[in-house]
Amino acid sequence: MEVKEFYSTNEQQLARFAKALSHPVRIYICVILSKQTCCYSGDLAEEVPIARSTLSQHLKELKNAGLIQGEIASPKIKYCLNKENWTIAQNLFKEFFK
Repeated sequence: MEVKEFYSTNEQQLARFAKALSHPVRIYICVILSKQTCCYSGDLAEEVPIARSTLSQHLKELKNAGLIQGEIASPKIKYCLNKENWTIAQNLFKEFFK
């Protein structure tokens, strides 16, 4: 039996979300995005006191987990919460901590 088969889909998804949120910078990014409709990467770079390359890596982790989405609006990238997955994450965490 594969390890993935042992864990439920919800458990796997919760773990993916938890891993993506396991760094304070990523939590801060989500807080910023939760307070507005969208935000451009350049604006985030001004809000978060880290190198742009490091910020890019954190955004990539959040995007890969499905918590945020990015849209290229050349020459910038516009980021916002993935509302559907954000709601799923909220429900999974509520159930986990119940």
